[in-house]
Amino acid sequence: MTTMLSRRALNRATLARQFLLERETIGALEAIEHLGGMQAQAPLSPYVGLWSRLKTFAPEDLSALVEERRVVRVHLMRATVHLVSARDCLDWHRHFRQRLSAAIAPQIRGLSASLDDVRDEAVRLLGERPLTRADLGRALAERWPRDDPGALAMAAAREVPICQVPPRGVWGRNGPAAWALVETWLGEPLRTTPLDDLVLRGLGAFGPASVADLQMWSGLTRLSEVVGRLPLQTFKTETNQILYDLPAAPRPSEEVPAPPRFLPEYDNLLLSHKDRSRFNPESRRVPLPPGTGATTGTFLVDGLWEGTWQLRDGKLWLHPYRKIDLDPLIAEAKSLSAWLAPGAEVDVVLP
Repeated sequence: MTTMLSRRALNRATLARQFLLERETIGALEAIEHLGGMQAQAPLSPYVGLWSRLKTFAPEDLSALVEERRVVRVHLMRATVHLVSARDCLDWHRHFRQRLSAAIAPQIRGLSASLDDVRDEAVRLLGERPLTRADLGRALAERWPRDDPGALAMAAAREVPICQVPPRGVWGRNGPAAWALVETWLGEPLRTTPLDDLVLRGLGAFGPASVADLQMWSGLTRLSEVVGRLPLQTFKTETNQILYDLPAAPRPSEEVPAPPRFLPEYDNLLLSHKDRSRFNPESRRVPLPPGTGATTGTFLVDGLWEGTWQLRDGKLWLHPYRKIDLDPLIAEAKSLSAWLAPGAEVDVVLP
């Protein structure tokens, strides 16, 4: 008989493995690997995400990992920029090439240059030094002046495994998004690994999950074949949807309290399920504002997405969507502001 899990039970199960019920004592690298990587479209968002998940976290810890090339920012899940360990990048990158190629294909139609030639030239150019996309496009256009430089740069990104390099993604510093060859930057060749590990890691971070959820998180398709061969436990939702999970994964009681937690913009918690009702029962559209990732985001109250936050004008502003118990939220907000911007006050914009 398949066990039924309520929406609240699913909420608590995923919060537990996201380290959002209780902060963990592990290091930043171990946390990033456990989470299956962290959304990093906004370069500093992983810093806020780790602050909310770890008992002791200093920005310098993650900055050192970035500069030491132990973690890397690269297009992977959903063809978006993620921060992953060097090991996971080398193991997983090949799985996402087809999705990235499909995403870029409409932007490079009509090029006079052959993709093979663009690839070879991009490898030569990026082998000399990291380049921004604009600089890479201009350099490629010197050889193919009839083609749009932006399209040439996108064609290179389609054909060549590349990653973003520091100072982008380093706390207290910033810089343009400069790209380097993945294998050169990490000093190892890409590996060919089965999808099994990726699916297991996805369940470990976001389960219990349906096949559709896993495909939403990863951006990959046909994962039912992988799920079918793995030793997983099955559950069903209140609407009879079939979910899969690791047999030994944490699934705490739905009565376990969930403290307020602050998430950065683009955090995968709100983006990685096809059915997002366990955190977003009102089906709100997740905001994706431009920014560094350290000045705006969302917050959870009792495990649910209940509002947004913004750091501006010397204050940490809270924007709850409805009337809630503000005292625990403000206490957590004061801790965030003391870490993020010492001296900033906390203020609430009532709904």
